[in-house]
Amino acid sequence: MLENLRAKDIMIRKVLTINPNDSLAKALITMTRKNIGALPVVDNDMLVGIITHRDVMLFALENLDMKVKDIMTKNVVCVEEDTSLKEIVKIMAEKGYQRLPVVRNRKLVGLVTQSSIIHVLNSILNR
Repeated sequence: MLENLRAKDIMIRKVLTINPNDSLAKALITMTRKNIGALPVVDNDMLVGIITHRDVMLFALENLDMKVKDIMTKNVVCVEEDTSLKEIVKIMAEKGYQRLPVVRNRKLVGLVTQSSIIHVLNSILNR
């Protein structure tokens, strides 16, 4: 059963995003209020980066007026909807990532997080 799971089966579909021209202050407020650790950066429906709470905290003391695009990770490792759970876990373990954007033609369609994997595993194991 686990070997059949794909990103589309475990991804979060309603993903909060931010624009590259938004301020770090907005990113920080959004992540804090929503209790999330990262925001995919989307411009014209296309994934262009990702910014984490840690990224913001490293630069926030310097200048909250900086733009998201100034500190976001631009070369984001992504997966597609049909990427297997095995491959997702391998990428997360090897790279130390806590989340992976799910894309279709560079458009963000979801987000796989460590928490989303745990929730799916919990559902399967406790049936």
